[in-house]
Parts: sequence; C-alpha cells; structure tokens
Amino acid sequence: MGQDETVRTEQGERVRAEQNAAVATSLTGAVHEEIGASLAAVDADLARRFPGDPGTRQPVHTVYVPADVFAAGTIRSWGDRALAALDEHAPDAAAFAAVLDLDDRLAGPVHARVRAKLEREPVEDLRIDFEDGYGPRPDSEEDAAAVRAARLVAEAYENGTAAPYMGIRMKCMEAAVRDRGIRTLDIFLTGLMGAGGLPGGLVLTLPKVTCAEQVTAMVRLCEEFETARALEPGRIGFEIQIETTQAILGPDGRATVARMIDAAEGRVTGLHYGTFDYSAACGVSAAYQSMDHPAADHAKAVMQVAAAGTGVRLSDGSTNVLPVGPSSQVHDAWRLHHALVRRSLARAYYQGWDMHPGHLPTRYAAVYAFYREGLEQAAARLAAYANRAGGDVMDEPATAKALSGYLLRGLDCGAVDADEVTGLTGLDRTELECLAGRTVTD
Repeated sequence: MGQDETVRTEQGERVRAEQNAAVATSLTGAVHEEIGASLAAVDADLARRFPGDPGTRQPVHTVYVPADVFAAGTIRSWGDRALAALDEHAPDAAAFAAVLDLDDRLAGPVHARVRAKLEREPVEDLRIDFEDGYGPRPDSEEDAAAVRAARLVAEAYENGTAAPYMGIRMKCMEAAVRDRGIRTLDIFLTGLMGAGGLPGGLVLTLPKVTCAEQVTAMVRLCEEFETARALEPGRIGFEIQIETTQAILGPDGRATVARMIDAAEGRVTGLHYGTFDYSAACGVSAAYQSMDHPAADHAKAVMQVAAAGTGVRLSDGSTNVLPVGPSSQVHDAWRLHHALVRRSLARAYYQGWDMHPGHLPTRYAAVYAFYREGLEQAAARLAAYANRAGGDVMDEPATAKALSGYLLRGLDCGAVDADEVTGLTGLDRTELECLAGRTVTD
C-alpha cells in the first residue's frame, strides 16, 4: 500500500469515526414530539389545501361554441377552416413566419407542427355554451339543446371524434337564471349517464361567480347528482370563471378567489379569466378591453397567487378581434392574437380561450414556438442539475421543477417529441414528472 493510499484510508477511518460519535444536543425527544403534535393539524390542512400539480395534461386552449351551433362535425370543421385560412393567407412556412416574425430556425418546424395539429387534433378543449353565447331561450328549446349536447358528446367519445376535454358552460348562480342553469346541468349530466356514463374528459364551467357561497351551491349540486346516480363521491369537478370584480375583491375587502377555491372542497379544476365581462365591470371602455389591460393583469395576478400549489389550473381569456377579411386584416389579427398568447405564456398562463377557427393557427404557432425556442437551454440546465454538473447557472430544486414542467407541457401539446427531450436531458417522462413534483401513476 502506497503512502498516499495509506493517508486516504486513515482519513476515511477518521471521518467515519467522527460521524459515528454522539453529536451533542440540548433538546430532548419529548420536545420534538410536542412540536410535531402541535403542528399535526396544520400539516394535514396544508396537504389538503395545497396538493400540488395534479399531473394531468392541461389543454392549451378552450374553444366555446353556442349550444345551438354545436354539431357532430364542429371540431373537424374548426380544423378544416383553420387549415383553409393558412392556405389562403400564409400558404407556406416562410409566409407564416414572416407574418408572425418567427425566427428562421423555428419557421419550418412550427409551421409543420401547426398543420399536423390542425389535421390531427384541432381542438383540445371544447365548451358547449349555454350562457352568453347562447342567451335566454324558451325552456323547451334549452331542454332540447341540453339533451342534444349530451347525445353528441357521448357519441363523440364513443366514435373517437371528441376533443380530449369537452363539456358545457351552464348559466350562472345568479337568481334570475339559477334554476335554468341547474336544470340544464341536470339534463346534460343525466343524458351522459343514460348514454353510458360520464366521460373522462368531462369539464363543466360555472360562469359569473361573485361569492364563495355560489361555489358551495355548485358543490352541493355535484354531491346530489353523484348520490342520485351512485357515482363515486368527488367524481364531478368544475371550473370557475372569474369575470366579476366581486370574485377578486369581496365587499369585506378580502380576496374572494382564494375563498372560492376553498369552498369547492377539492372539486374546482380551473380558474378561467373572463376578459370582457371583467373589463366592463371595471368600467374599461370597449375599445380598451383586452387581455393585456392593467385591470386584467391585476385580476390574473390575484388568481395566480390564490391558485398556487392548489392544483387548480389557470386560463387566460380571449381576444374578440377575429382573423377574417382580406389578408392584410387577417395578418393584423393574427399578429395581435399571437402576441397576446405569447404574453400569457410568459406570465405562466398556459391556457386561453379561442373565439374563432382562424385563431387556431396562431394559438398553436405561439405555443409551439414558446416551447421549441427554449428547448435546448431548458434541457441543458435540467441535465446539468440532474447530473450535478457545472454550468453558468446554478439551479435549485424549485428551478428544476419549473424546467421539468416546461418540458412536460411542451410534450403534452405536441411542441416537442419525447425522443428530443430524452436525447437532450437523458431523462424519460417518469423522471421528468418526479422532478416536476407531479404524482406519477401506473
């Protein structure tokens, strides 16, 4: 044994001896137990209120279609109309990139992926609208529309033409329309049960919520339906649409949206910002009602903080500037929509509402460019973190969580491929989900 090896052996034995030696402390085990017992209820409450990300796919958008317009071919029609808009107003990758000012490296991949998406899965989340987009109708007419909606949704899931997520937006809990909203919800859910059961992608949207008590009422409706149809408790969840000022700041001066999440008792799946109702409630002139207005930013910042850690997803609103008319007008609308979607993504609003088939090309272009342009840097940082390697940025677990979440979102929406991510990071999806803090299920 050489001298250096002897020294290293002696050093190792000394370190092990020091580690095995008793470490001096002053607090007894009873103190530890007492502190643990005093915080046990708090620990349980934190775990209940802040379970973290649910680990499921979040759609990049929601498309809403009035109940009287929705048909069996609506989803395919939106995809075909979006493709036709591309062919007419930006027929190739260079033209599309020029309109949106995309980097040359992204032009080809983004254009190809947008077209493939519109051909394969043009709509990720669809809401059949019985609220503002539908309006007041005779009861017999809305009853028939609700029956029809349930039948079409059930058929779509059965024949494989459904969007990954589908459901209805009912009328709100305000006194004037409450009974009508409840009846429509009942008819729709009952129709789905009669057609074979509630689909896995079912999503319900409760609009114009002003107070936590209305959320409690929605929870009660879900409970009663589950009991009536022998469903598993908690099976039915719903989104809350934040489009009233009272949903952000209550009359007592407290932030209301956090109370709404709590009142939902784990059933709320998303908070959706309503651009135009909220802006109007704040007195914003019609010409300035937009997703990037300061009033909108304030509301969404409150929503973001209230939802953080709860597993409740966020969705931005929409623009009402439609890409129709001559190419110059369509290009202007596309640039506006693309910029707004990019802005939302940068602010961690990974979902938004689309009003027209012509919005689909720019929705997916913005989303795909967002994830592809940062792919290599995010992957390199995550690989360095996972391998404890050096680099010009020292990342912490929280940053690794964000990097993993970024890559997973890119995978979910089709912006990047699994082979690309694994090749760059050395990590498979399960490892990414663990780093992202998602619950991994078999």
